[in-house]
Amino acid sequence: MKYLIVGLGNIGEEYKDTRHNIGFTVLDAMALASNTFFTDKRYGAVCQLKYKGRDLILLKPSTFMNLSGNAVDYWLKKEKIQLENMLVIVDDIALPLGSIRLRHKGSDGGHNGLAHISSTLGTNEYPRLRFGIGNSFRKGAQVDFVLGTWTHEEKKSVEERISVVIEMIRSFSFAGTELTMTAFNKVGKMPPPAPQRT
Repeated sequence: MKYLIVGLGNIGEEYKDTRHNIGFTVLDAMALASNTFFTDKRYGAVCQLKYKGRDLILLKPSTFMNLSGNAVDYWLKKEKIQLENMLVIVDDIALPLGSIRLRHKGSDGGHNGLAHISSTLGTNEYPRLRFGIGNSFRKGAQVDFVLGTWTHEEKKSVEERISVVIEMIRSFSFAGTELTMTAFNKVGKMPPPAPQRT
């Protein structure tokens, strides 16, 4: 059984460790944990690993975010992978920092990468894992926020949550979307901040 795990982001050093590149960051961590490496191939950097008899193909598109569908469409067809066996990891400003939510389908939520994938594939019925990056930006500063790097405190929180995402990816490939949603979506919610003492 083959699975395509797509982490969305933008290529180039200037985008490394930015909030918008959390998909790349997750896949880099997963590859490192599996002691494997990415190779530059057509439409993206790719590495392959195995988990409980499943073949996982990790893809970091090199098409830039707004053209992510080109890479996804190519690798789905090249590897003959069913749409339900693809998982897209994406940043989400509508979720609190560190919250993680898996869905088997849905709208693009204003995310250009998801929008292009849905447009290219002609459907929005594919699994996606949304990683909350928060929305602590002033009005009109959304682009600078999502393309900005993590603060020191944010980075610590993100690194802790990435291990949960990796477990969710493994569960997705072995147990499927529904069971993974049941097992992890509650775990994926960040608790509300503790009330301040006065």
